[in-house]
Amino acid sequence: MKKVLFVLLLSVVSTTMSFAQCAMCRSVVESTVSNGRSQIASNLNTGILYLLSVPYVLAMVIGFLWWRTSNQGLSPKDIMRQKLKQAFK
Repeated sequence: MKKVLFVLLLSVVSTTMSFAQCAMCRSVVESTVSNGRSQIASNLNTGILYLLSVPYVLAMVIGFLWWRTSNQGLSPKDIMRQKLKQAFK
């Protein structure tokens, strides 16, 4: 229970720290757009999307590699036996 509360507290603290950067980015974008330079805002949005997508792509690649190596060389019958053994341990 203590571990769960610690992780929850850590996630709340890290989230509040990340909101500070959003205000800074917003002020930069607003000042550059008001000066007529919208290219910086577009590049900033692209960077945010890149940073958002990388962890998900990495998780999918790791999951696929794990799935492929765990099922390599096993028949469907053997896979079912293996899963049943793990379930009843």
